[in-house]
Amino acid sequence: MNTTRSQRQHWMSVIAKAPSEKLIELASSFIESDDFKTIRAPEIGLAQIRGRMGGTGNTFSLGDTTITRCVVQSTAGHYGYAFIRGRDKAHAQCAAKLDALMQQSPLANAIDAQVIEPLQQQWYAQQKYKRSETDATKVKFFTLVRGED
Repeated sequence: MNTTRSQRQHWMSVIAKAPSEKLIELASSFIESDDFKTIRAPEIGLAQIRGRMGGTGNTFSLGDTTITRCVVQSTAGHYGYAFIRGRDKAHAQCAAKLDALMQQSPLANAIDAQVIEPLQQQWYAQQKYKRSETDATKVKFFTLVRGED
């Protein structure tokens, strides 16, 4: 399968944001169908988070976060990479294996339909719920204008 960079970024983002238990549940049948070689076993480390003032200004250090990374190779020779925020080695390993499998034409469409899309829909539902909870606490301010200048 000839995937573009943006397609791969999309599925890797969905996989990384997914709840670990749900990801492993949905992906287990695909992962068990291949034998993977571990290139870099899941390992935990730190990454520095950078921010920008107003989204466009000067960068500044926001802090550190824990990440887990993993690299595997499928029997077809595709490398799968994963960088997961947190300390979940099983999630990182599952994500790397899925990344490798998504690069193979016969499996990509099935994985997209049965794993990526349901996880993305779950994420959208969670975001919608969070927005509704936040909007319920929104305070609207108004200013009374007097007749004098």
